[in-house]
Amino acid sequence: MTVHPPVTRTTTAAEGLPRWRFTVAEIDRMTELGIFHEHERIELIGGEIVPMASKGRHHEILKSALNLHWARRLPDDLLFTTETTFRLSIDTFLEPDFVFYPKAEGWSGLTAATARLVVEVADSSLGWDRGRKAKLYAGFGIAELWVIDAVRLTTRIHRSPGPDGYTAVTDCAADVPLVPEQVPALAVTLAALELH
Repeated sequence: MTVHPPVTRTTTAAEGLPRWRFTVAEIDRMTELGIFHEHERIELIGGEIVPMASKGRHHEILKSALNLHWARRLPDDLLFTTETTFRLSIDTFLEPDFVFYPKAEGWSGLTAATARLVVEVADSSLGWDRGRKAKLYAGFGIAELWVIDAVRLTTRIHRSPGPDGYTAVTDCAADVPLVPEQVPALAVTLAALELH
C-alpha cells in the first residue's frame, strides 16, 4: 500500500506581488460551497487567509475548565461564545477562545465595541497571540484582551487599546485573581481551577 504525504495547503507569497484580498462574505460563501470545511481553523486578516495553529492538550483542558467556571458565574445581562468567527471588519475575522458581550444585542450585535472581554487560550500559538494578534485586537478597539498561557497558567492582560497596540499590559501568575474591568463577576484564579 502506497502512503502519500498530506497535501500542504499553505504557501508563502513572494514579497511585492499583488494578492487577492478576500472578504468575510466571500469566505462565508466558500464555506457554504464546501471549499472550506466549517470547522477548518482559519482566520482572515486584512483579506488574507491565515491558518491557525493546532490546539494542544493543555489548551483543551484549560478551555474546558474556564467554560464551566464562566457558565456558572455569567451575569444575566451577558452572553459568551467560544471559538466564534468574530467579524471585525469587511476583510478581517479572528477566532478567540472566548468572547463576552451583551445579551440584549445578541450574537448578531457582537462587534469590537460591544465585546466586554476577549480571551485567547494559547499553547503552541502563544507568541502569535501575544504579538501580532494582540495588536490586531487593539487596532479594532477591543477594550480588554487576556492571553492565557495554557502550559504555565500565566496571563497577559491587555487594556487601553490604540492603533499601535495596547498601552496597559500586565503579566499575572497563576495564583493572581484575574478580574475583568467591565465584568468583575467573571473573576477567575487559574490556580484554583480543577484541571482534568
